[in-house]
Amino acid sequence: MGSITRRKSKGERNNKNVVQGITQTDSRLRIKLRILLGCMLPNSKREQSSADKSNEGREVIKDNVRQQPVTPRSSSTIRLRSRGRSYTPNQELIAASSLLRRFSFNDLKLATSNFKYDNLLGEGGFGSVFKGWVDQDENYATKPGIGIPIAVKTLNLNGLQGHKEWLAEISYLGELHHPNLVRLVGFCIEEDKRLLVYQFMCRQSLEKHLFKTRSMHLTWPIRMKIAIDAANGLAFLHEEASRRVIFRDFKTSNILLDENYNAKLSDFGLAKDAPVGDKSHVSTKVMGTKGYVAPEYMLTGHLTSKSDVYSFGVVLLEMLTGRRAVEERMPRKEQNLVEWLRPRLRGKDDFRYLMDPRLEGQYPMRSARRAMWLATHCIRHNPESRPLMSEVVRELKSLPLFDDDDDMASHQPGPLASSIPSTSLQRLHVGPSNHAGSNKYGLKTGQAPNVPRHYQASPRSTSSKS
Repeated sequence: MGSITRRKSKGERNNKNVVQGITQTDSRLRIKLRILLGCMLPNSKREQSSADKSNEGREVIKDNVRQQPVTPRSSSTIRLRSRGRSYTPNQELIAASSLLRRFSFNDLKLATSNFKYDNLLGEGGFGSVFKGWVDQDENYATKPGIGIPIAVKTLNLNGLQGHKEWLAEISYLGELHHPNLVRLVGFCIEEDKRLLVYQFMCRQSLEKHLFKTRSMHLTWPIRMKIAIDAANGLAFLHEEASRRVIFRDFKTSNILLDENYNAKLSDFGLAKDAPVGDKSHVSTKVMGTKGYVAPEYMLTGHLTSKSDVYSFGVVLLEMLTGRRAVEERMPRKEQNLVEWLRPRLRGKDDFRYLMDPRLEGQYPMRSARRAMWLATHCIRHNPESRPLMSEVVRELKSLPLFDDDDDMASHQPGPLASSIPSTSLQRLHVGPSNHAGSNKYGLKTGQAPNVPRHYQASPRSTSSKS
């Protein structure tokens, strides 16, 4: 028994040692597992934190995108890149111009013989203009002499302004149609290329006929026809169009002539919508061409239809005198046409010396005086005292074109001419409205003229900003 008990005790001790060994081994394994898990858990937390931050970042980006204005994209949406900037054209505007034809750049390239220099018609701030030929009905190029001639204007890629002008042309000429507005045939928008396609005006601009020595000089009847057509175009924009427009860049180079000397206004890149309701002017950045810009617009940025009337008066003076609005090659005091003319209208200079010598005296004297008188009314300092363009049209149409008509007793003067006193134009005083010898409107004769204090629908002093 004792031996058995000793063996059992020894066996129990051995079993106990085995159990303890297993327990110790298990404990060591558990410790190792804890250490291992302890190392893994922080990494897991860091990864989760990183993932959370990443997701949070994605949510922020989504929110930012959501808050940004969304521009509808389509297969036809193309971005214009210029000097590292990009601009998205107004696709809705182009789509609205459903009457316009859309040409590919390759077709216009073929139509102009790869924009050949021989086909160059002119250059300006917008870009260059080339003559080309396209099919009368389809949008593809044809050989010269086949189809219809066109004038292709290319965009000058020097910033956003050219793109804005391109859109303005499509907006106005795509919607407004009149015999005295140039017809926009179509356009091209392809990658960074922007082109406009116009009807071809074979006699080109009034500027070339007035001031280019090689061009055939314009007779008095033709000059008056051009003046009436141009005035008709402005009157339509100001008073008749469904969308009233201020042209803002009326000058001789923007008056184009067809084979019959019908005049049409071109280049609507700077045009602005006229004020509506009780607003009489638009406050905007001063833009235009030196010599043609109305003084009140130059000083204040207040644009009205009477700003166009001033520009028309300058153009009419150019047609009468044969002098440019600004001629930098002349002596300094004679460079500006209006400033050169004012003292001569006040003085006793012979009226004939003010007229274009290329006319060679072939014009009715009374009509010439009345035309000069009308021009001086258009360039009055006070915009409210300038006539409406519809009044200008009626007055121009009433002018006799030949000497025989000029002496007809049955001739009825126009509405503006009825207020002309019998004194000669040599006694006419034109000066600033605050001049000591002038009346409120900057025009005075030896007798008090029966000139209305305000023309019909003259603007008042409220404003509209844009």
